[in-house]
Amino acid sequence: MSFFKKIFSSEKKETNLSEQAKQTLDKGLEKSKTTFFSKLTKAVAGKTKVDDEVLDNLEEILVSSDVGVDTTLKIITRIEKRVAEDKYLGTDELNQILREEIAGLLSETNSGDATEFIIPINTKPYVLMVVGVNGVGKTTTIGKLAYQFKKQGFNVVLGAADTFRAAAIDQLQVWADRVGVPLVKQSMGSDPASVAFDTLQSAVAQNADIVIIDTAGRLHNKINLMNELTKVKRVMQKVIGEAPHDVLLVLDGSTGQNAFEQARQFTAATEVTSLAVTKLDGTAKGGVVIGISDQFQIPVKYIGVGEGIEDLQVFNKYEFVDSFFK
Repeated sequence: MSFFKKIFSSEKKETNLSEQAKQTLDKGLEKSKTTFFSKLTKAVAGKTKVDDEVLDNLEEILVSSDVGVDTTLKIITRIEKRVAEDKYLGTDELNQILREEIAGLLSETNSGDATEFIIPINTKPYVLMVVGVNGVGKTTTIGKLAYQFKKQGFNVVLGAADTFRAAAIDQLQVWADRVGVPLVKQSMGSDPASVAFDTLQSAVAQNADIVIIDTAGRLHNKINLMNELTKVKRVMQKVIGEAPHDVLLVLDGSTGQNAFEQARQFTAATEVTSLAVTKLDGTAKGGVVIGISDQFQIPVKYIGVGEGIEDLQVFNKYEFVDSFFK
């Protein structure tokens, strides 16, 4: 049994996603896996052995599933090695091999080990700064995160530092009201760093556990974005020296290769420490989760697999790969 087969078969059993969460994940990935498997079935039709033609077809399938060229080549190289070691590897074993190698690839970026919404217990308040372009589901992700953390018993404070759009402030207020958590805000056009400063001061005064700061999602001028995010960080550190503890980049999974480009832009503009990939339920581009995590070596923490408030999930690589290959 290979190393990755061992980690997949042993560790996966230890995950404790609820049955409801697993069903939501299965439903959310339905389009991706249906498209993937229909292509894979055609690729191995009439074949009994994994040969060069099967591997060439698999490479094309992975690229067209938005796994990305570089990550696809890594996966193919790994499978070629497995084929070389076992000359009688059959096409009926290809699914299992793909599972193991993709789970192994995700392991290298420390992606997907959690099974519930948690934060480090020795950091209070824990400051999460959320970045991402407008329209990717950034504000919705913040609202759903606030809901999940509150459900875990944490005291949460939100900060509306995306002051470029009045709609962003209003939308975040709707989520704050819905979840029942306080929102610190100023008027549209206010200094985002000032809002972040006020939010952290308020959070400290309220003995909050978690602070989630929304930021502007403009990419038309990367220098301005970089300067703004740097200033927000610097001002936050006047209140809490290590803030932010996590910079979460939200990406729209349904945009496929465009999500890769957004990741490039934001990782160039600021230090990104984790990813959330949204809108996977409406797309056949679920492979983007694998590619982005691998290419940028940034762990995926959360995935959006539906519109409901419970449909933002902690990303668990074993459950994800298992669901994808069901």
